[in-house]
Amino acid sequence: MSRTEILPQSYCSPFEQFEIHSIIPINLGWFDISFTNSSLFMLLVVSTLTAFFLFSTHRAGIVPTPWQSLAEMGYSFIIDLIKEQIGPKGYKYFPILFTTFMFILGCNLIGMIPYTFTVTSHIIVTFALAFGIFFGVQVVAASHHGLHFFSFFLPSGVPLALLPLLVTIELISYSFRVISLAVRLFANMMSGHTLLKILSGFSWTMLSLGGFLSIASILPLLIIFALTGLELAIAFLQAYVFTTLTCIYLNDGIHLH
Repeated sequence: MSRTEILPQSYCSPFEQFEIHSIIPINLGWFDISFTNSSLFMLLVVSTLTAFFLFSTHRAGIVPTPWQSLAEMGYSFIIDLIKEQIGPKGYKYFPILFTTFMFILGCNLIGMIPYTFTVTSHIIVTFALAFGIFFGVQVVAASHHGLHFFSFFLPSGVPLALLPLLVTIELISYSFRVISLAVRLFANMMSGHTLLKILSGFSWTMLSLGGFLSIASILPLLIIFALTGLELAIAFLQAYVFTTLTCIYLNDGIHLH
């Protein structure tokens, strides 16, 4: 019996889980705006979060229910983050920061469920989120400081001859914030899921071969369980890092640090 007969096709490529499939084909001229599995799970995340907060805040009381406590923990977590990173001026941006954190966390956690799709494992999704945040920060900075915002790129006490070089470096560094936000989230989610897929395929192959290898397949299974716990922690950590960096960028735009 050949290896391909033992190993199901679904285990042949660890990247198969990241493929985007069209569910409802929609084409407008040269543009393909089909409703895909990625769109479906983004809609599922938004619907799940909306239902959760509606349910947890329905008939909210002074003595909170477990679900209300969980919702209040999320609220307090983002409020404390804003207070620490931005200060009182950042409270007005709570809705966007809270929504960003919960959406990324929801996408990451739902992607851990078998046979689902991890939206944040695609660079186009994380880049769109990062670019939207970056553009919003520029709008906030312009509304607070106007043209004075460009002084952010002019280090004080620098000789005039070095200004063109340093301003160019500052602009490039500032623009790379978009790539930093997008790649960090995408790379962590994709690499973790790929590793889990490779180990599960390896374990299944060992089990299928029988004999001593079938007993030894327990080892990669144990590693998978450990990595699953680590991936759950990373799912929260990446949402936290993305939101924290967003707060830092907002703080720069508001206070010109």
